[in-house]
This record gives sequence, C-alpha cells and structure tokens, in this order.
Amino acid sequence: MTYTESIDWLWAHLPMYQEKGRSAFRGKLDNILLLCDHLGNPQEQFPTLHIAGTNGKGSSSHALASVLQEAGYKVGLYTSPHLKDFRERIKINGEDISQEAVCQFVEKNKDFIEGENFSFFEVTVGMAFDYFAYQKVDIAVIEVGLGGRLDSTNIINPVVSLITNIGKDHTEILGNTLEEIAYEKAGIIKPHTPLVISEFHPLTAPVFKQVAAEREAPIYFADSLEVPYTMDLKGSYQAKNIKGIVQTLRILQEKGWAISEENIQRGLSHIVANTHLMGRWQLLGEHPKTICDTAHNAHGFAEIFAQLGQEKYNTLHMVLGFVKEKDLDAILPMFPKEAHYYFCTPKIDRGLSATLLQEKAASYGLRGDVFPSVESALAQAREQAHTDDFIYIGGSTFVVAEVV
Repeated sequence: MTYTESIDWLWAHLPMYQEKGRSAFRGKLDNILLLCDHLGNPQEQFPTLHIAGTNGKGSSSHALASVLQEAGYKVGLYTSPHLKDFRERIKINGEDISQEAVCQFVEKNKDFIEGENFSFFEVTVGMAFDYFAYQKVDIAVIEVGLGGRLDSTNIINPVVSLITNIGKDHTEILGNTLEEIAYEKAGIIKPHTPLVISEFHPLTAPVFKQVAAEREAPIYFADSLEVPYTMDLKGSYQAKNIKGIVQTLRILQEKGWAISEENIQRGLSHIVANTHLMGRWQLLGEHPKTICDTAHNAHGFAEIFAQLGQEKYNTLHMVLGFVKEKDLDAILPMFPKEAHYYFCTPKIDRGLSATLLQEKAASYGLRGDVFPSVESALAQAREQAHTDDFIYIGGSTFVVAEVV
C-alpha cells in the first residue's frame, strides 16, 4: 500500500470523531487495551507526560516537547487533530512520522484492525505508541484527545500529569457543569503521580483535590508560580499555559531529568521551530494584520477577545466557521457587533452550514455574508479590509486547517 492508500483505508474503515462527532467516541478503554496488547504494549516501554485540559493542552504539549528536545532528549509527541497532514499527530524531535512507517503499521496490523471495532483515534494512538517504542524515545509527551478518564491515551503511567484548565466544551460527552467536566479530566490522575493544574478555578479545584487525595497523587496549582521565561507562542493566554509548563519541568528536574535553565528558556522561545506547531495566534500576513487561531469554545474565545483588546486596528473582519454540535448560544454573545463577518463552512461532515450560522449570528446582532468556502470568505475579507484593519480567522480547528 502507498501512503495515500494507507490513509484512505484508515479514513474509510474507522469512525473518526472529527468527521462523525459523538458516534465515533467509544467511551471505554477496552479497545485500546486490546490493540496495545496485540502490539506488545509499547506504551510501557518509555516514560511519558500526560496533558489534558479544555484549552491550552496542544500549546503546552509542544512547549514541553521543545524544552526536552533542547535538553538533548529524543522526544515523542502525540497530539490531535492534525491541520494539514495526518503525520503531524505523531512526531519525534519535531519531525513527523515517515510515510513509510505509517504504511508499515497499516500493512502489518490491517487484518487485526479489520477484525475488531476500533475507532480512528484508537488506531492512531496505538500507532503512536508503537512508533515511539520502536524508535526508542527517551520520553513522549501525550496529549489527551477528549476528556481524560475514557480517552484512549489514558492507559499510560506518566511521570507527571498536567491539566491546563477546565471550560465548557464537548458537553454532550463530558457533562454540562465545570465540576462534571473536571471529573472527566481528573481521570488521568494516577496513583502517586504528580499532578499539575495550570489554572486555578474555585469550582474545579475541589474535584482535583479529592481525586488526587484518593490516589495519593501530589497536586500542584501553578497559577501562583513566578515564571522568569518568555514563549515564542503569541497570544496573552499563553501566560497562563506557561505556569503549568514550568511547574511540570520543575518536577522533572526534581526527579533527576537533566534540564537546565538555558534548556528551558531556549525551548520555550523556539517552540515553533522545534515542533512546527501551527494555528496558535498565528500571523498569516500584515497590512492588514491577519491572524488565525484554533480557539473553538467560550473559554478559548474569552482569551481571544482579551488579546484582540490589546491590538490596534480600525475595523475588525472575522472569518468564522463552526462544527454542528458547538454551543453557539454560549459563544456568539461574546462576539463584537461592530465587526464585519464572513461566515463559512469547514470542509468536514460535521461542518455547520454557513447559512445556519448566519441566521444564528443575526439573532445576536452579528451581521455578515455567507461564503461557500473558507478560502472564498478569506479572499473577500482581504479584498474588503484596509491596511489598518484586522482580519481574524477561526471558530474551529478545521477552519484554521484550510488557511495555514
């Protein structure tokens, strides 16, 4: 099988959350345990860091990987979803898994996978664990896909667990309250394993404290940590992420990992170069300044609008698209009525109709036109905007994927 044939086979045979939504979420760990047993339990062959949270887990995962790379370690990095190429999900020292390795995994395990009811995410997690073990990584940074307790990544026993923050997202699966969502995220807490919380919240802290106490896991709330470092990732919200990142690194240092202060500063200031992270307050152009960001829930947009408040511009142009299950009643009231909107549909099955988005937005006083694609919406925004304006592209990871 060629690489294209291998990827097409995965798309065609396995239910995929980013395309199908809730119907592709398994909600149990039996399948990933079965797959990893078939693979020889590769997840037990290298140390890990486990990263969960409503927002910031991708940035935090890439930042930790970058620092560990600067310290000279061979670092695996598993994240999801990808933006342009499937191979972005599985990296070692910033380099995507090779096409050959993907093909070999599919060819070797195709018959077994076909005989079981695996999801796309379960197979990609198994592929990552198998690749990291084969490549003998020194450590792997593993980002949770959704939630924590029943996420397929939650069969590892990490050196440190990090939960960035809790906000309302995927409520149809994780629960409708912050406490319920925190409980699902707290599922990654392992016995006697240090837990770091990047952002303190009075409603979720008691949940984390209780679960950590039950599992005798030391807990560190990093929000009060003094951090003498800067990150190359833009966006004021990274100031919250960096505290959890640095606290995690401090624990690794205490456990004997050779990480110098210079490694930390270089790693945090070279995240994009070291890991090729995309879509976090990413600059796409100047005059007019054009930014894309993968924020896709109320918690994330609160940070986006805080950042926009620090920008200087004449008129704001917003290219927006969402997925169908997004709680627009929690999100759209946050958007400024004076902005010009360009509504579009991301190219996935779950993409919300731009016409429906326009109608919903109008009920909150947001006015704009409908476009058949993200590309055409952005083209029109660029045509309409003056050099001292600001263009923002977002609403969904899948919208950003079409412009980076």
